[in-house]
Amino acid sequence: MTIRILLAVVLGIAVGFFAFPAFLVPHMGLMINIGLWLLLFFVGIDIGRQKDILEKIKKMGVKVLLVPMMIGVGSIVGTMLMGLIIKMPLKEAGAIGAGFGWYTLSAIELSKHSAELGTLAFVTNVSREVIALVTIPLIAKYIGKVESIAPAGATAMDTTLPIISRATDGTVAIISFITGVALSTMVPILVPLIMSL
Repeated sequence: MTIRILLAVVLGIAVGFFAFPAFLVPHMGLMINIGLWLLLFFVGIDIGRQKDILEKIKKMGVKVLLVPMMIGVGSIVGTMLMGLIIKMPLKEAGAIGAGFGWYTLSAIELSKHSAELGTLAFVTNVSREVIALVTIPLIAKYIGKVESIAPAGATAMDTTLPIISRATDGTVAIISFITGVALSTMVPILVPLIMSL
């Protein structure tokens, strides 16, 4: 699956560079949304076919919220540690990590402080999503199913959900969706909060 994902990205880059019709460029956002809606629709069907999922989630209870909490803490602490290594102010590094892969919102929010910081947030969070697309199947296979949600961050509820669902099972897909919603909710709160410290 990782090879297919990489091939799809490379093919997309080639088509975008050499053959994509200019008249379709203004409609790219709509095409991406339609593709994403279709992916999520089929993920929903796959989840819905597993009748015992809601019971499993009920058994987990509030423990299911530990997943986004730990991913959030790991993302912020990890970027702060890297910030120390590259001699970047801790709050700026932490704010970039608090983007959790939501590159548009975190980049816009941090651009209010400086163009360089906004650009770094954009590149960092886009890179996170690309790394997630490649590593999720490998993590699910060799480390653990729930652990495969971690690289996705906020995208665990949308763009990376189909990959997580395919590489794991319906229960993990539900946890992934909950994780993505929780992390996405935290981004607009944590990014400005960290920058204000």
